[in-house]
Amino acid sequence: MMTALVIAILVVALIFNFTNGFHDAANAIATSVSTRALSMRTALVMAAVMNIIGALLGTSVAHTIGSDIVSINYETAEGNTIALIVVFAALFAAIAWNLITWWFGLPSSSSHALIGGLAGGGIACGLLVHWSSIVDKVIVPMVVSPLGGFIVAYVAMIIVLRLCAALPYHRTMRRFRWAQTASAAAMALGHGLQDAQKTMGVMLIALTAGGFHSFDHGVPTWVKITAALTISIGTYFGGTRIMATLGSKVIDLDPAHGFVAESVAAGFLYVAAMGFGAPVSTTHTITTSIMGVGATKRLSAVRWGVAGDIVVAWVMTLPAAAAIAAAVALLLRAVLL
Repeated sequence: MMTALVIAILVVALIFNFTNGFHDAANAIATSVSTRALSMRTALVMAAVMNIIGALLGTSVAHTIGSDIVSINYETAEGNTIALIVVFAALFAAIAWNLITWWFGLPSSSSHALIGGLAGGGIACGLLVHWSSIVDKVIVPMVVSPLGGFIVAYVAMIIVLRLCAALPYHRTMRRFRWAQTASAAAMALGHGLQDAQKTMGVMLIALTAGGFHSFDHGVPTWVKITAALTISIGTYFGGTRIMATLGSKVIDLDPAHGFVAESVAAGFLYVAAMGFGAPVSTTHTITTSIMGVGATKRLSAVRWGVAGDIVVAWVMTLPAAAAIAAAVALLLRAVLL
């Protein structure tokens, strides 16, 4: 029974990872495709490869997801069953929310959906939720990374515009178009570094609860590889609904603006993952970076109505995923315990 549950959860975790890549492909390549720096197919292949590399670079975010959101008792059979229920409910909620927001073309955060799902499932099963850790490593970064992305992108774009003011426009844009290949690759690397680790974290919980691994022994190599591959495959098959929103509906981008937005967002992802082990949203960071560079044209250049729809989806993500996970966890608890 326990083995079957663990296998089912690992499969669902990899499905979530696929939908994460599918849902978030736009984060890495929307600006490069919209400015014609890269073709759609070339951008998707590059993003898929860089996601694999990024996923294998670290595990600090995985440990945050696995141990800093809810307290799990691995010492009893009931505690292990509850752990599996919570993880399954969280994954179900995150997948559901990913698909809902993908359908409406809204770039919501897969990370926050998963974390909200863990918290909601934990509450439903009577587990201790580490609210202080959620505030420090989720809520604060959720506020700081978008605001920081907007401000830093705005300032960086002003500097770039002044440095390039006297240069021939078309030649300069051509060079920025080349540079966007590097910035898009950096963004895809950051996405793999951040988002694949979140799946590793829940897989680690499931393996520990099932008695197949010890949390203290770190993330198994095969977990890293399968997480890297599934998020990469999902990225390659990523749809265009969200890409259209990020690439042109928020603001019309040229290569210079696209390069700065991607570079700033990638920098935030690296610092958060490598420096703090914080599960920052790639979606939030790239979207507000795009808004920041767009605001240097004029405030009206940013389509604030579309931006408002995006923000509403962001605010709804944590509570919506928590509610879905709580309902699923209560149902499973009634059946299995």
